[in-house]
Amino acid sequence: MKRSSYVVALIALALSATGAVAGERTVTFAVDNMTCASCTYIVKKSMAAVRGVANVTVSFKAKTATVTFDDAKTNSDAIAAASLNAGYPAHAKPQGS
Repeated sequence: MKRSSYVVALIALALSATGAVAGERTVTFAVDNMTCASCTYIVKKSMAAVRGVANVTVSFKAKTATVTFDDAKTNSDAIAAASLNAGYPAHAKPQGS
């Protein structure tokens, strides 16, 4: 009985540790090739289709996309690749710019 309690506690600790590392991130991407307001729709849909993406806001005027995602399920490279596959190369902007 004592050993099973130890195993349960160890599993709970492991699960809580991985939850502490994962979290919600927001990254702003510079997006190339947007030539009209309709391009924002394609960029938004392509980025939003990535598993783990919670929200996408695209600005045609600023040529950017701001994406909120679960970093345990995806990363900025996968989101940028989805945009590139749709014809719109995207590059994560450094924080603060």
